[in-house]
Parts: sequence; C-alpha cells; structure tokens
Amino acid sequence: MLTDPIADFLTRVRNATAARKATVDMPWSKQKDALARVLVAEGYLAGATIIEAEPRPVLRIELRYDPQRRPVIGGIKRVSRPSLRVYVGSKDIPAVRGGLGVSVLSTPKGLLVDRDARRENVGGELLCTVW
Repeated sequence: MLTDPIADFLTRVRNATAARKATVDMPWSKQKDALARVLVAEGYLAGATIIEAEPRPVLRIELRYDPQRRPVIGGIKRVSRPSLRVYVGSKDIPAVRGGLGVSVLSTPKGLLVDRDARRENVGGELLCTVW
C-alpha cells in the first residue's frame, strides 16, 4: 500500500522521462487521473488513458518529447505531502520559474493550475510544481 500515491505518480513520470520511455503505467485513481489530465491540458504529457485490467484499472501515461528527443518536463516536484501539508490562498500561489512552469492545486473546484486558481480566486492544497 502506498502512503503517497501522488508522489509515486510524479516519481514514475520523472523516472520514465529520464529513461526516455514512450509510456508509463501505474495503478489508476481518480486523483492521479485528474492530475494526468491537467498535465496533458498544459502540454507536459502527450496523453493519458485508462486501461481496464484485472484486478484493478491501470493509468497509461504517454510522455511528451521535443523533436530532439528531450523531455518536455524539465523538472517535477512534490510540494504538499502527507507529513507536511501545504495550503495556499489565491493571493499566495507561488509562480514557478518566473511563470515558465505551473503549480497544481487541489481546490474545491477540482485540480487547477496556478493561473486558473488565481483567475477563479480559489486557493487549496499545493500538490506539485512542474517546469
């Protein structure tokens, strides 16, 4: 049993991009699926599909690379974790790499990137940063 499934998700993506893999599989959960869809919408991942497998569904992430086969994700970091939760208000959401990256927040309106959370004036738990 995993104590931090989001950290596991981020580590699997980080390791797969370092190994230049095309896809990476992991156990499916609603939160991992939502996080993958946010990263796809932001252009950091190529796609995310759910594979109905026994005994549990699997989330397959398609990684994205530039034409020179360098990963689009330069770095990915977990901020809030089970032992130290980090909550921010809409006015306190940090910019990542001077606006070149994104922060992903878990808000009452679902998972949002920093830009959308500021626009909708909602805060929440700061899950991770991606650049």
